[in-house]
Amino acid sequence: MEELHKPVLLSEVLAALQPKPGESYLDLTAGYAGHASEILDVTQNYKASVLVDRDKNAIEVLEEKFKNKPIRIVNADFYSAVRQEIECGNAFDMILMDFGVSSPQLDKAERGFSFAKDGPLDMRMDQTQDLSADTIVNKWSEKRLVEIFEKYGEEKLSFARLMAKTVVHGRPWQSTKQLGDTLANYGRGGKIHPATRTFQAIRIAVNDELGEIEQTLPLLTKVLKPGGRLAMITFHSLEDRIVKNWLRETASYGEESEIEILNKRPITAGEEELVINPRARSAKLRTAIKL
Repeated sequence: MEELHKPVLLSEVLAALQPKPGESYLDLTAGYAGHASEILDVTQNYKASVLVDRDKNAIEVLEEKFKNKPIRIVNADFYSAVRQEIECGNAFDMILMDFGVSSPQLDKAERGFSFAKDGPLDMRMDQTQDLSADTIVNKWSEKRLVEIFEKYGEEKLSFARLMAKTVVHGRPWQSTKQLGDTLANYGRGGKIHPATRTFQAIRIAVNDELGEIEQTLPLLTKVLKPGGRLAMITFHSLEDRIVKNWLRETASYGEESEIEILNKRPITAGEEELVINPRARSAKLRTAIKL
């Protein structure tokens, strides 16, 4: 099968999770199985492993890729999936969460994730949900837009206000490129496109990305076996801050701590990987083991 998505930090994830034959694996953001394929090749324990993704397109690829394997594939957000595994009393030797947007989501114009491609204002990871980017940019109040641009886009308040005013006064918006090109008029210099953080904020709001992470992290120790390894990949400071703080807090109770942090500093991509996969530049890997 053609490789749809280059998994970031693959060798680093394998080194952290240390998969062994017979071990069970829970991938809560399986995507196109970049990490999962390598891990399952080692464990060969398909029956006790679970692949989760909220994107139906990814689920279809996973079902085709593993059609001859007795593996469970779940179309759900990772919070719902973890709750389901807890209710079933399941626990795993390894858990991986890769919070990044996949290459196919970014590269397919019809998904509406990128201002570099002319597509509908969508950005939904779960295409069955009602809320889309179109609703946010065409219907949300200017005040609410300022809030998400400042919080999720990490923009200065003055610039968040400018972006929000531009969005409201330019309605109705029809496409990602139309919106991106308009926001580009407010460039501030530097390498980052003026629309980058605004689009990030809209995407996070559409998919409630931070809320889902915050809800899920406290549940992870319930689905991890003693000695089980946990790996989490983040792609921007908002995600990484939530993960870092949760790890530190959960590991801070001395003998009563549920986990031990394996790497005090986040692991990042090396120059060799960055040459072949530039999207790995912002990736940070944090790992832990359950005590």
